[in-house]
Amino acid sequence: MVGIILASHGEFAEGILQSGSMIVGEQENVKAVTLLPSEGPDDIRRKMEEAIASFETDEVLFLVDLWGGTPFNQANTLFEDKKDKWAIVAGLNLPMLIESFTARFSMDKAHDIAASLIDVAKDSVKVRPESLQPAESKAATATEEPSKPLPEGTVVGNGRIDIRLARIDSRLLHGQVATAWAKDVNPTRIIVVSDDVAKDDLRKSLITQASPPGIKANVVPIDKMIEVWNDPRFGKTRALLLFENPTDALRVIEGGVEIEEVNVGSMAHSEGKVMINNVLSVDEKDVEAFKKMRDLGVTFDVRKVPADQRKDLWSLLKKTKYMN
Repeated sequence: MVGIILASHGEFAEGILQSGSMIVGEQENVKAVTLLPSEGPDDIRRKMEEAIASFETDEVLFLVDLWGGTPFNQANTLFEDKKDKWAIVAGLNLPMLIESFTARFSMDKAHDIAASLIDVAKDSVKVRPESLQPAESKAATATEEPSKPLPEGTVVGNGRIDIRLARIDSRLLHGQVATAWAKDVNPTRIIVVSDDVAKDDLRKSLITQASPPGIKANVVPIDKMIEVWNDPRFGKTRALLLFENPTDALRVIEGGVEIEEVNVGSMAHSEGKVMINNVLSVDEKDVEAFKKMRDLGVTFDVRKVPADQRKDLWSLLKKTKYMN
């Protein structure tokens, strides 16, 4: 796996590494090196050399904060003898870091990962009001979905929406979903399925604005999701479905939507709920919904992010009185 060095003036590199790990998961072969106010060029160069020595790979990618700054200059002096296997990218931001983490699962060359980061880093820079966005950045990303409304009864593709991931997450569309999971399942749409959220104009607006570049986000009530499932005009839609709770997921499945597996990512704690791990809390209603889905043939994948190891839902639920 390609080694990654994050280098910055001050503690920025350490902070962004913590942020990236929160979203994608803990990472191997990644080091943050910092140039503190009391230090000079030799200090950060030494830290870089120590980080490189700790890697079990010859492929190294430097992500630095500023082109021409001391961290960049010291990385550049080390880079001269390793141009065939090392790469440097300046202008480090969080989307760039997340992309570099996920790219390592499919790319084993620092050069290839570096080349993949530029567009991601640029596309993540957005502004509101949208009128301030440069014209060249407003072009919509093309998808395979039809660009105009189609007559009712039109069959597109195989006539059935492709559900790439169905996830229970009380936070709905947030960093882990917009980056790690969207990268993993490659949807054309992220669909939040919730009667409650569909009635809340503010939450709907925030969700649609949080959609990652090139992916549409929609909020629909449960009956509408069942209707979409039976509408052949959505045959080229690749969907990532998000549910706030197991009950909503169960209602969709009972309505005929074919979901074979549900990813259980995050269920917030509230009064009357029992913690079964550090991100999942359940009550009797939740457990009953899980049981009914199981009886309908649904399996469960307990993971916050794709890089995590799958955990067994039923082993976790044994901690509660609701399984007795």
